[in-house]
Amino acid sequence: MRRRFWLKTLLLTAGGLVASGGDAFAKTYLTVEQAQKSLCPGSSLQPAALELTKEQMKSIQNVCKVRVRNSKINAWKTTDGGWFIVDQIIGKHEFIDMAVALTSSGKVRGVEILEYRESYGHEIINQKWLAQFLGKGPGQRLEIDKDIRNISGATLSSVHVTEGINRLTETWLQVLRHA
Repeated sequence: MRRRFWLKTLLLTAGGLVASGGDAFAKTYLTVEQAQKSLCPGSSLQPAALELTKEQMKSIQNVCKVRVRNSKINAWKTTDGGWFIVDQIIGKHEFIDMAVALTSSGKVRGVEILEYRESYGHEIINQKWLAQFLGKGPGQRLEIDKDIRNISGATLSSVHVTEGINRLTETWLQVLRHA
């Protein structure tokens, strides 16, 4: 009887660990507020309720060759006419939350990884790697191994962060610069 109880307890505990395994590697590096202070120091940010039309989504997809999954843009306009955008991209299997600051001319001012959920490939949070995007802007279609160094072991995350930057700078070009 005691042995049966112990076995049931063991199986339930093991089952619980397996069931919750998807979030076991999630790591939050920065909150949105911390990223705002880091990427837009001393700037006052005003939330902007923006939603892409189907035509805008299609146009951005056609230029970037990257699917636009969400029509809503989670953005704030800065006092100097720039933008702070929180976006979600896919890594290999899980979503990566990132924040991107753009200047008033649509160039990348900074990139921060907010939350990374993959079990490996976290090297993309390296500030030296992220610095490659600084100054890149609309009209530049960045490519891994050409414009941006790939990270071995984080290839898909590297590619998808790069594609996300391309999509956001194109979104600035087509939508945000007029908002």
